[in-house]
Amino acid sequence: MFDFFKTTPKNYEDIPSGPFHDLMLQPDTVILDVRTPGEFAGGKIRGARNLDIMSRDFVNQIKNLPKDKTYLVYCRSGNRSGQACGIMADMGFKNLKNLAGGIMRWPFETV
Repeated sequence: MFDFFKTTPKNYEDIPSGPFHDLMLQPDTVILDVRTPGEFAGGKIRGARNLDIMSRDFVNQIKNLPKDKTYLVYCRSGNRSGQACGIMADMGFKNLKNLAGGIMRWPFETV
């Protein structure tokens, strides 16, 4: 029998590229790219801000962000951005959306 109480519910939402793209157009939305600066320089989603989850400074950078915004978070495949969403949720952020499949699944324009 499966015990539902043993699993920790995710406190962010994995969303496909269509809804992610639609949310980008909303006010009070922040796009975070949690890849390395090198990956970021190779092509990013327009308007994204780079906060490398692998950097020692990541938690300090997140600490200074306003908690009342909606955060659209992505990386290459959706793995690191999922981790970043988990960290942010633990820090009290509520509106977190992870791009399912990451930028590899992004059919829209990159800059």
